[in-house]
Amino acid sequence: PRYKCGISKACPEKHFAFKMASGAANVVGPKICVEDNVLMSGVKNNVGRGINVALVNGKTGEPLDTKFFDMWGGDVAPFIEFLKSIQDGTIVLMGTYDDGATKLNDEARKLITELGSTSIANLGFRDNWVFCGGKGIKTKSPFEQHIKNNKDTNKYEGWPEVVEMEGCIPQKQD
Repeated sequence: PRYKCGISKACPEKHFAFKMASGAANVVGPKICVEDNVLMSGVKNNVGRGINVALVNGKTGEPLDTKFFDMWGGDVAPFIEFLKSIQDGTIVLMGTYDDGATKLNDEARKLITELGSTSIANLGFRDNWVFCGGKGIKTKSPFEQHIKNNKDTNKYEGWPEVVEMEGCIPQKQD
């Protein structure tokens, strides 16, 4: 049997299936899939260097927005404004590509922590990171993977291996 987004098991009722992967070095972009809908990928040509973000309605599972923010050569201010504009009840999926940390400041990290992230505080240059959280959740998200950039253990020259994650996101109840 094939499950939504190609995950290894079916999700229970009132859950959304998701699968995501960070970018591979600076070659292959990240991929984000929710409910069998590929929201972001290199094939769709809507990913970029930095932090890639997909927003999904927490009640319906419908895609709301996709954007990427260049955290190497770009400016963190538009990213902060974007994070502040996310509505309560929105599922937020993020994946890094190339470098997602250089321009991150304390305010951006705090806003991502409020979405349920525990690793964003330690995200460093060229680390690979995938995260799924939500606006308005009061808990830490169980959906987060982080691999440090370490020249002794990196799979690619200058970059750690891809991080992949799949799971079932509980649907937001009224």
